[in-house]
Amino acid sequence: MTDNSDLERNRLSSRLSRYARVGTNIGGVAARMAGARVLGQSRAAGGAADLAAALGGLKGPLMKVAQLLATIPDAVPPEYAAELMKLQSEAPPMGAAFVRRRMMSELGADWRDKFAEFDLNPSAAASLGQVHQAVAHDGMRLACKLQYPEMASAVEADLAQLRMLLGLHRRMDQAIDTSEIAQEIGDRVREELDYRREAKHAALYAHMLADVDEVSVPSVRPELSTGRLLTLQWLDGRRLMDFRGGTQEERNGLATAIFKAWWHPFAHFGVIHGDPHFGNYTVRESDGAPSGINLLDYGCIRIFPPRFVGGVVDLYHGLRTGDGARVVHAYETWGFRNLSKELVDILNVWAGFIYGPLLTDKVQAIAGEGVSPTEFGRKQAFHVHRALKEKGPVTVPREFVFMDRAAIGLGGAFLHLKAELNFYRLFNEEIAGFSPEGVEERQKSALRAVNLLEGSPASA
Repeated sequence: MTDNSDLERNRLSSRLSRYARVGTNIGGVAARMAGARVLGQSRAAGGAADLAAALGGLKGPLMKVAQLLATIPDAVPPEYAAELMKLQSEAPPMGAAFVRRRMMSELGADWRDKFAEFDLNPSAAASLGQVHQAVAHDGMRLACKLQYPEMASAVEADLAQLRMLLGLHRRMDQAIDTSEIAQEIGDRVREELDYRREAKHAALYAHMLADVDEVSVPSVRPELSTGRLLTLQWLDGRRLMDFRGGTQEERNGLATAIFKAWWHPFAHFGVIHGDPHFGNYTVRESDGAPSGINLLDYGCIRIFPPRFVGGVVDLYHGLRTGDGARVVHAYETWGFRNLSKELVDILNVWAGFIYGPLLTDKVQAIAGEGVSPTEFGRKQAFHVHRALKEKGPVTVPREFVFMDRAAIGLGGAFLHLKAELNFYRLFNEEIAGFSPEGVEERQKSALRAVNLLEGSPASA
């Protein structure tokens, strides 16, 4: 009979062999993409399905990289993005024997004595780790996110494949420089490997959302956390998707909570949640009715300089009042350079789509009838980037990458809920009394409180 250690070694060996195979497959896909381009064939000529097949055999960090890539307009052709969005960020779970060894490596030989209860069977598995339920000695229910082994080297291998794909895309379509996109994705995914950083991000969100009753943030248990083990308070909740059939009032309430969970930290502290996907929320209930949301994932957080937040506010007011100079100033604040009138007009098409629901004082859906939650904003973004290519070249600023992605993610969540809100009033409540100086003061205070000030982008 094969023992557990043999099974775990086989599982790890299988995972590593899949990485090697996927690297080879991606290389073949890249070659076919280049060949199709040279021969004048469609970029989609089987390549999108081939790419999905190459990636589909591997469940690991490459899934996270692929899904990030799919949400960035024009990083890959839309037919490729559609295939990448179908991939699932799940990995084969670690068995009980392997979990014991991983926990011992993180908390020491007496790790089990540090919990009143610990379930060796995972309650969830994702791209970088798996979650176990536990109970602390003080009775608090816990969620322990344990990172899979060898993730740092696996992520670097995946990012190398990403750079190859984007490099090929850049050679085929030179108008938009994707090097900034590759760097931004790489930085964010590497940060997600650092669970100590994620613990600080969770504490930061608890600080920023302390007065937002509609949103709950789990508390961190630092004595039970390491760089590869994150232990948080377990928050009971149901999937957001379970409430798509709720009343309009219930769905609007949940959408309002999601709006505040994203816009309040950004408008007041310059902090952005880069992955506001509906799967990162659960719904808390009171007497059988939804009473708010739980925000669960803090691996993809970006801290912006206050001047960038000022650019977001300037662009809003510039669009609302028709102040062209203020609009151009906003784009320049974001990092766009050498903007001609034609380029500004093109950018305004995208800005008008994103800001549109915020500009009119009325109750409305985030988009018109027939817009799919999974397609929200992607077609508009693609057409804008096509136009930029004709008038460019344009380098897409790194800061813009995750703002773009977050806007699409939020819109998708609102569409899933079929929410009808006065987005104008919600947004203006968040930016009331805005000043870059106020954001800077609040940001420094919050970062200092959770020991994130030194070395953060905001202090650069």
